[in-house]
Amino acid sequence: MMTEPEELVKKIVAGDAEAFRNLIAAYQRLVSHIVFRMVNNEADREDLCQEVFVKVYQNLSSFHFESKISTWIAKIAYNTCLNYLKKKKVLLFDDLAGKSESLEKSFCSYDAADSAALATDLTARLQKEIETLPAQYRAILTLYHLDEMSYSEISEILDMPAGTVKSYLFRARKILKERLSAKYPVEELWP
Repeated sequence: MMTEPEELVKKIVAGDAEAFRNLIAAYQRLVSHIVFRMVNNEADREDLCQEVFVKVYQNLSSFHFESKISTWIAKIAYNTCLNYLKKKKVLLFDDLAGKSESLEKSFCSYDAADSAALATDLTARLQKEIETLPAQYRAILTLYHLDEMSYSEISEILDMPAGTVKSYLFRARKILKERLSAKYPVEELWP
């Protein structure tokens, strides 16, 4: 007996357009989370989401359910974003090798004039800091916290060991905590 995702894929491969619309509806949030966290350029986000689903459609016949379909689609979204970021020469985690300490110090510098301009809402502050993280950190935070994926699922999507995923998640959280603590009094962050 076929599972629901298997039936959906079979229908799409057979040319059922409604089934593909259902697949898009089911996984649009996941793709958007990845694209919107990794790509800061608002003008390109929608195009990248569409590109992801075009790639999904083009490669669906080669999907053999060796992983969850959500993991497979998320991997396509992640790789599409990485390719985009590499073309645009955006800072990736790998680019930080040897520079991470000085980079973290520069991000933690505090300017009183900047603090007055920052939003008072913790969510806005957190979002602003997340956007300054390297793309891989943003992707891991999103997949883990928003999409509630396991380390092994994230590991498969990002094609890195689960231990590395855990380490990157830990580092991303640590950087966020340090940056927020350096910029805001504790009572403003955690009332």
